[in-house]
Amino acid sequence: MCEFEDPGWEPGYTVIERKVLVVEPDWRRAQSWDRNLRRHACQPIIVSDITAIDWPQPEQFDWLAVMLGTGSSSADIRQLAQRLRSYGVVLPLVCASDEAANATDCPDFEFLACDTLPRLQLELPIRALQLTSVLRQCELLRSSAPLARSPRFCPVGRSQAMSEAHRLIRQVAAFDSNVLLLGESGTGKEQAARHIHELSARAARPFVPVNCGAIPADLLESELFGHEKGAFTGALAARQGRFEYAEGGTIFLDEIGDMSLAMQVKLLRVLQERTLERVGSNRTMQCNVRIIAATHRDLETLIAEGRFREDLFYRLNVFPIVLLPLRDRIEDLALLIGHLLERNARVAARIELTPRAIASLARYPWPGNVRELANLLERLCILHPGATVDLEQLPERYRAGGVSPAPKTTPTVSPPVTSHAPEPAAIDADALPSAGLDLRDHLSNIEIGLIRRALTEAGGTVAEAARLLKMRRTTLVEKLKKYHLKAVDLA
Repeated sequence: MCEFEDPGWEPGYTVIERKVLVVEPDWRRAQSWDRNLRRHACQPIIVSDITAIDWPQPEQFDWLAVMLGTGSSSADIRQLAQRLRSYGVVLPLVCASDEAANATDCPDFEFLACDTLPRLQLELPIRALQLTSVLRQCELLRSSAPLARSPRFCPVGRSQAMSEAHRLIRQVAAFDSNVLLLGESGTGKEQAARHIHELSARAARPFVPVNCGAIPADLLESELFGHEKGAFTGALAARQGRFEYAEGGTIFLDEIGDMSLAMQVKLLRVLQERTLERVGSNRTMQCNVRIIAATHRDLETLIAEGRFREDLFYRLNVFPIVLLPLRDRIEDLALLIGHLLERNARVAARIELTPRAIASLARYPWPGNVRELANLLERLCILHPGATVDLEQLPERYRAGGVSPAPKTTPTVSPPVTSHAPEPAAIDADALPSAGLDLRDHLSNIEIGLIRRALTEAGGTVAEAARLLKMRRTTLVEKLKKYHLKAVDLA
């Protein structure tokens, strides 16, 4: 027997629809969750277990609460708490079963949750008024600090490489250990450093970036540690250094491999002693700063050549994180394009890229990585504001992938439905490819194809396409956002 009240009840007030994640393995209870939450103007996202959650990007995180049904274990709760904590929002956990309540009593839950995951309790059987009260508490908790520490600089990507990088970032953020970010220029090392800072306990204090390769060697010491008046010619007044600016926060030493050997010695002392002296001063100051360093160079090769100190390397390399070049995670290209175009839309009319254009970009090696991609998209937004960019509108170097141009004569054009992802390749349903396939991605590709077909038959009208697909209009709109699709009518 289902332990949910299911009356013909409707709220007597208007509530803005909010997303609620429900973890419930029992399909009967899941159906009741769905009905009851929809009656409370909520959009339920129901999964059978923690591993089935489709996590949104941090900038798109808009959940109201997480409701835990039956079957939740302490291990599940720990995994859930760790992931939710990385978003830096106040997100209530609603326990609707004794199993969930007991699971949240695990010893390290309080440490993982801190103040960002308050726990609420629903008694069984669930009554409409009780659910109303809990949802109002969730609204109050979320509105009290809705995005107090929402990460703004999270590196974009869902590839295996980026997922591993995200995991390492979240894991090290809670500690003050030195971090060394490794990767080619343009892979997003500073963005990753900012993300670590935002997720750490130092988030309220300054984040101070320093490009060690852009500052002349004879000025770098003064820039980092400051100087006293008269310390050298031109020192007309005392000046704080970057370490002093970053007190209590994080200093990001970019291109650490370009630092001179003399300066490396002085930095090593700061790392060892956690003290510093301004240039021209004998006064020692305590230094409470977290250090994140980055380089595109192979530091071990520089050590072998005598150009980088081995002891400094081991001090910096406490927790290394490698950020792969874009060519090695090309599956993130569509997501990056969507993210960068959304950012550009704040200052220019948004453009769209056709699947042919994206397929051509996917064949390009991207020596400048994400920075080069961002520059290209900005250029296209300037050249073609508000337009749909096809293969022919791309600069010549980005058309070298060999994608054939569209025929000059085409049949009747259907309403534009554009995507930030290439067209899915056809796969025989009766036989698996010899190399195997990613079932989730394959099913997503099938879903994208059916959505495109429904939108075409519906003349680009979302409501009609939703009827053809036998789903709610709001559900279809969410899928359009998820797959970066755009129809003629989203109203």
